Amino acid sequence: MIDLDPTTLGLEFGGGAVIGGVIGFAAKKIAKLLAIIVGVQLMVFRYLESQGIVVVDWNRLSAGVLKTQERAQGAADIHWLESIVSTLSIGAGFTGGFLIGFKRG
Repeated sequence: MIDLDPTTLGLEFGGGAVIGGVIGFAAKKIAKLLAIIVGVQLMVFRYLESQGIVVVDWNRLSAGVLKTQERAQGAADIHWLESIVSTLSIGAGFTGGFLIGFKRG
């Protein structure tokens, strides 16, 4: 039988929620900054490509992406359910806090 202490679960849930809220708030701010940086970078690369300074081999690039995707699918962990159950109380609090922090950020 599993011995569950409600106090410990509550502390883990609350701690996860606070940490998730802080990280969610910061993640939204960082995501906005990264979106601006990536957008500017794509505009610069598109301009350089239109001027003939940069040449992209799209066939080779897409083949590399497909190979990476196949490797990622083959490396899935079989015991995923066991790891999900073991971290549920912290994960639930973190997820809720992250979503609240991300929305308020």
